[in-house]
Amino acid sequence: MAGKTVKVSGPLIVAENMADCRMYDVVRVSQLGLIGEIIELRGDKASIQVYEETSGLGPGEDVWSTGEPLSAELAPGLITGIFDGIQRPLTTLYWNYGDRISRGVSVNKLDREKKWHFVPRKQAGDEVEAGDILGVVQETEIVEHRILVPYGLRGRLLSVQEGDFTIEDEIAEIETETGKRSICMLQKWPVRKGRPYREKLDPDRPLVTGQRVIDTLFPIAKGGVAAVPGPFGSGKTVVQHQLAKWADADIIVYVGCGERGNEMTDVLNEFPELKDPKTGEPLMKRTVLIANTSDMPVAAREASIYTGITIAEYFRDMGYNVAIMADSTSRWAEALREMSGRLEEMPGDEGYPAYLASRLAEFYERAGIVKLLGSENRIGSVSAIGAVSPPGGDLSEPVSQATLRIVKVFWGLSASLAYKRHFPAIDWLISYSLYAEKMKDWYNEQVGKDFLKYRQFVMTILQEEAALDEIVRLVGMDALSSRDRLVMETAKTVREDYLHQNAFHEVDTYTSLQKQLLMLRLIFEFYRLSEEALGQYVSLDDILACSFKEKIGRAKYIPEEELSEFEEILRGMNAEIKALEQGGSEDV
Repeated sequence: MAGKTVKVSGPLIVAENMADCRMYDVVRVSQLGLIGEIIELRGDKASIQVYEETSGLGPGEDVWSTGEPLSAELAPGLITGIFDGIQRPLTTLYWNYGDRISRGVSVNKLDREKKWHFVPRKQAGDEVEAGDILGVVQETEIVEHRILVPYGLRGRLLSVQEGDFTIEDEIAEIETETGKRSICMLQKWPVRKGRPYREKLDPDRPLVTGQRVIDTLFPIAKGGVAAVPGPFGSGKTVVQHQLAKWADADIIVYVGCGERGNEMTDVLNEFPELKDPKTGEPLMKRTVLIANTSDMPVAAREASIYTGITIAEYFRDMGYNVAIMADSTSRWAEALREMSGRLEEMPGDEGYPAYLASRLAEFYERAGIVKLLGSENRIGSVSAIGAVSPPGGDLSEPVSQATLRIVKVFWGLSASLAYKRHFPAIDWLISYSLYAEKMKDWYNEQVGKDFLKYRQFVMTILQEEAALDEIVRLVGMDALSSRDRLVMETAKTVREDYLHQNAFHEVDTYTSLQKQLLMLRLIFEFYRLSEEALGQYVSLDDILACSFKEKIGRAKYIPEEELSEFEEILRGMNAEIKALEQGGSEDV
């Protein structure tokens, strides 16, 4: 029996005669069949957030419950897919309905016709449990899609067959305690419920991004959570694009949540053109895009975040390292605020609902590095990176503050750095990472024992520069001692030659940890040797006039294959400074 609408308020609809429904059930509204989700139940009345435009609706419209929660479809066909916030495939909608998404359209989330070649990893007679790999499908040249035994199943494999199947065809049959169960490649999972795992581990290795300011000063761990807050135009999207392109993750899930349409257009145009550095294939072949731009219905923004993290968890369960980019959680929080206002709930700070922090925590807590279900003792991770867009760059506003209490890495973007054309515009004086100490052993073993020493040196120099900067503004650089001028020059080298990185330069766009170590060593040795030379009465101006100073500035453009050049620069630096010391010029 259908319910009837009694109130329509933007994306919120209240319907009566809904006593048999449950929270978060998906419903269809009116003859148009608009998709909605129950978010509140009071007696026989249900409040429904509708994921489509509700103009023209009024009281008396029919509402039907599907009896199922909002779920993601998980199967081969996700990679390279472009979906909206409730996982409708935008490409299919375009071919079927044209440029504009019509209201109430119903399409399969994943292609039911396409056949995939399934290769078994198990054989008849094997004992299997939830999380075990039944077999694989080569979804793209980069991604091997592993078909898992669904959650809650355990038993003996009666049959499993190799061949070409659609995602709904039976590929295996399992005998469980309750009877026989057939398995297909398609699984469904409620997006608001985290997928299960055996145990959450402590993050102990970095997610290498190739961005020097991140990898050196403010690293994020695999399975870690990070926030990128910053005002309009400070480069949040550029940072997220760089991470999506270069981060050491097997799968990228990019959620464009409430951002402008032209930004998502850039992503859609760029990603197919970009080459994956590991394989040479287009980056899109290991990427899932969820596009829910600012001109799409507000309510679907909330669903898009959950859809994205569910897809990320699905690939994590295969044993992959997944990175999910949410751009931006502020727009998602604005959708929460709008729905909360229409539900007439008591507002919290700046009109946001009182449960804003707990909803944000629910999202970020689904990240992590975990031991997976199954008998094979595998590990997978989801790293979550959320952009925050505080109005006017005010980091004291509720979304930024609630996010800061949850995340372990804070990359605070600075408008002043962005205006100086310094990218990434991550402000080293306000940013931090709480993972660096936990990953100390990994850096010592995999990169070099000096890496963290150089990191500390760079942070100290930048802090000293900030303190000296006040004096320079008052009395000028000439009033400083030679040692303080050396600090300022070294900090300038760190800022301009190390932290500044050109995302559009084919060499400078990505820097390996080994190259970062060599670049840091150059700057450290420059400072150490110059300080010693000053003690020998060598003029700082003579040191800065040496040819090696320019070579340090150009070192970022040395290709990864030619890292031996760093040794030559070091030798040249030693020789030039020794020559100055023997010349015995005095600093008067």
